[in-house]
Amino acid sequence: MPILGLTESLADLKPAHFNIERAIRPNILTLHPYRCARDDYQDGILLDANENALGHSIVSESELDIEKGTLALPLHRYPDPSHPDIKSRIATLRGLPGPRNVFLGVGSDEVIDMLQRVCVAPGREKVLITPPTYGMYAVCAQVNDVEVVKVPLELGGEEGEGGEKGRFSLKVDEIKKAVDADPSIRLIFLCSPGNPTGTLLSLSAIRAILEYPGFTGVVVVDEAYIDFANAPDNSAASLISEFANLIVMQTLSKGFGLAAIRLGIALAQPPLIQVLTNTKAPYNISTPTAVLALSALSPASLTRTRGKVEDLLAGRKALLEALAALKDLGVGSAIGGNDANFIVVPIMNRGKEGTPDNKRAMGVYKMLAEEKGVVVRYRGGEMGCEGALRITVGSEEENSVAVQKLREALIHL
Repeated sequence: MPILGLTESLADLKPAHFNIERAIRPNILTLHPYRCARDDYQDGILLDANENALGHSIVSESELDIEKGTLALPLHRYPDPSHPDIKSRIATLRGLPGPRNVFLGVGSDEVIDMLQRVCVAPGREKVLITPPTYGMYAVCAQVNDVEVVKVPLELGGEEGEGGEKGRFSLKVDEIKKAVDADPSIRLIFLCSPGNPTGTLLSLSAIRAILEYPGFTGVVVVDEAYIDFANAPDNSAASLISEFANLIVMQTLSKGFGLAAIRLGIALAQPPLIQVLTNTKAPYNISTPTAVLALSALSPASLTRTRGKVEDLLAGRKALLEALAALKDLGVGSAIGGNDANFIVVPIMNRGKEGTPDNKRAMGVYKMLAEEKGVVVRYRGGEMGCEGALRITVGSEEENSVAVQKLREALIHL
């Protein structure tokens, strides 16, 4: 069995009695890893990874220049294993009682993996996801030898976008049927606002799942993009005080513009947080990451962060209008709720019927990246996203260039 991504032959490995295919678990040998944006393109105007194009908003709390001061930190010492000051600031920001409601991970991906390890028995139990959704839920499931049950979101747009019944809303009754039919489902992953949907899930739908007695596992709500939803009262963190079976994931990667420091957050009642704390590696959050995170959560930095988020929301509105002006060239109306820092638009074929066209969308995607210097993300292979390109909201200048280059590509293809 070949190892995906390995070009060298396995035939000449030594010693002769060693067979790597027998040493590695079969589910790992067949693993298709998560393909991140930087696996495809690294240069140009990068509007493909949903990063905060305006950068971080850190205001240093000391006279020490943070960027130059890393080497002045006690790097010869292990970091604080608990980081109570960071947790306290996060709890205050999200309206929770205190540090015992907060867990810190190496990005949200560590939290996703840990939840599957602590909640789901390998080879016997399952997780439920609602595609189209974030790919790491399924990748972590395969790594942990956990089966995935899929209950798609509402894919039709007859009831509008998002909300209770619109496109990319939760199909609560179908989720209830799935867990009734399969008691081995122990985790439900919900993404709000979703990736790639950009759609905020309604709290009433999330509440209905949390309250359902037929499901006795844990509901996970991934809110990586919540700071762009322009509706802070719609965070599932507001439900934590009522539901011990809820865990909300957030991050400093998106709204805070700190993707490089890899700090993920889990919010829940103390019992779930303590289980994660008991399970994590001893020093999972590095000292440089902790120093930057604490500064990013200071009052002055939060004020600056909110200002940049407002600028990006204005940029999102302007970008939506600019993309709508390309309708005659084959850019369809944006799909989803537009509640994140990206926009998803279908690229239509050139025929009169104007249907989403994966082949044309892929051509536009490649031409933008390889000839026009603008990198977006092709999402046409995702359920309900036929012909779709996902475009991160950039700076005003980046958005302007991206729209112009998209126009040029559409004229050519």
